[in-house]
Amino acid sequence: MDESGSAASVDVVLPCLNERGALPWVLSRLPQGYRAIVADNGSTDGSAELAAELGAMVVREGTRGFGSAAHAGLRAATADYVAFCDCDGSMDPAQLPTLLAPILSGTADLVLGSRQPRRGSWPVHARIANVWLAWRLRRLTGGKITDLGPMRAARREGLVSLRLQDRRSGYPLEMFLAAHRHGWRIAELPITYFPRTGKSKITGTIRGTITALRDMSAQLRSARHLCRGGAAPSVRDTEEEA
Repeated sequence: MDESGSAASVDVVLPCLNERGALPWVLSRLPQGYRAIVADNGSTDGSAELAAELGAMVVREGTRGFGSAAHAGLRAATADYVAFCDCDGSMDPAQLPTLLAPILSGTADLVLGSRQPRRGSWPVHARIANVWLAWRLRRLTGGKITDLGPMRAARREGLVSLRLQDRRSGYPLEMFLAAHRHGWRIAELPITYFPRTGKSKITGTIRGTITALRDMSAQLRSARHLCRGGAAPSVRDTEEEA
């Protein structure tokens, strides 16, 4: 196995909700040795069927929410390494070996893809929200994070051990905070961020962005509580506070 990840056995979790238009390109960009796990979250456009026809492993998750789909994909994964990637064509799976390289070389435990946007790929309201979140995370953790992007990679065993509970938009943030709390070495590498195929369910709308911020704010409140030495509020408590 070389450090490029080309010969690695990697499961790629692709949360999916009505992404039929993007699936052929996304799946065609997976490097050799990388298996697609399409976690279908109730698509009505035939995404699950098309993914299966194109050779992906399909996991159906009926409970709506990004975290529900992402965690269903993680539970289905069997490879030593797991990567996450959006299924809307905004990220190129061919860049995943770059993220895997620090994991394979033993210099990082979690690698995040820092999105470098192409024109038209990132709505202004979503970019502002991301800058605010990154600032909050730098203050809370002392890390040099600039983007909490959904493309990321880590060892499967480690991810499972984090026992993530969020099943909505706070899932990527909970993963980061839990990894930080467990002393993981977290790295960031640049990835290209393209305009997505089709309509976004979250950052493409102001309402979706606000919902995501509420979910993430609940995770931040829980993290601050832990930093003060208290017990973490339950998922239900943080959702009610949001």
